[in-house]
Amino acid sequence: MHDLPPMARFGGLVATDLRDVTSDPTALESTGFWAVAADFEGRLTCARFGDVRAEPVPAPLPGAWAGPGTGDWTSSLDRAGYTAGVRRIRAHIAAGDVYQANLCRVLSAPLPQPATADVDALTSLLARGNPAPYAGTIRLRAHGVEIATASPELFLRRADRVVDSGPIKGTGRNREDLLEKDHAENVMIVDLVRNDLGRVCATGSVTVPRLCAVEAHPGLVHLVSTVRGELAADAGWAELLAATFPPGSVTGAPKSSALRIIEALETAPRGPYCGGIGWVDADRGTGELAVGIRTFWIDRDAIGGPNLCFGTGAGITWGSDPDREWDETELKAARLLAVASGEYVASGGTVR
Repeated sequence: MHDLPPMARFGGLVATDLRDVTSDPTALESTGFWAVAADFEGRLTCARFGDVRAEPVPAPLPGAWAGPGTGDWTSSLDRAGYTAGVRRIRAHIAAGDVYQANLCRVLSAPLPQPATADVDALTSLLARGNPAPYAGTIRLRAHGVEIATASPELFLRRADRVVDSGPIKGTGRNREDLLEKDHAENVMIVDLVRNDLGRVCATGSVTVPRLCAVEAHPGLVHLVSTVRGELAADAGWAELLAATFPPGSVTGAPKSSALRIIEALETAPRGPYCGGIGWVDADRGTGELAVGIRTFWIDRDAIGGPNLCFGTGAGITWGSDPDREWDETELKAARLLAVASGEYVASGGTVR
């Protein structure tokens, strides 16, 4: 069995020399540099590393990553199941149960070479084939955490007492593809994030510096907003996570109702997908957690052997068309699955 040492990578930083692992969020107020992985279902892993240094993401090495073929993936919800779920959510909206709910599906495929599979080698491919502002690796195999993310979405950024969140809602192939439905969806989630942050921020400090800005990402565009607040004097990471998790952009509004609908309609746990992935520097009072979208993880306990997993989904509102929502989940996944398979073509060549 090829035993890869624990490490984490976020942008131009790499962390090694694992010191502590805990599920207690209050540790993030102590000392040191922590990698943080929070599953959508609530499992929290915080890993403190002793050596943190600047290091660019290495170029992909031929043969370092062996991913599934693009045709090897299966989905927790097929097209018929997903579109039926969209119709169920629209019925909940019509009944007044919810305004919006995210419906997601988890894709999985057998790992061709599980003993040597290294999510950091996948991160190298993603950096070239699907660059993202919150890309990273967390490799803690002994603790069941092996994640490679190319997330475009900020969940929480903290600088001392100031906290930012950058919810994404609204996706299209280009700017012209965005609909009024996408703008309405974004505004609803901004209201939810304002409410979440308001639970742990000083009264009157929560603002929206940016609303429904169009951001270009590889192969698509998103509507992105920024919500900002100043943490109350008695609030730290534990209180902040309790108030805001899971991220509003991947649940719905009201969040409690959306979560009940998600539990009823989705057939597989989301795991790291739609959770929180990132780092906290407790010594400097800073941190940055991404929403765990555009994220791969290895499930070594899967029935039949180790799998590579990936999640995709869409926000459902009254204005949603079931087939269009399915197509959005396909759009979000296609490029990433091609990169992970080694079949994504860039600059006239295949990324391997």
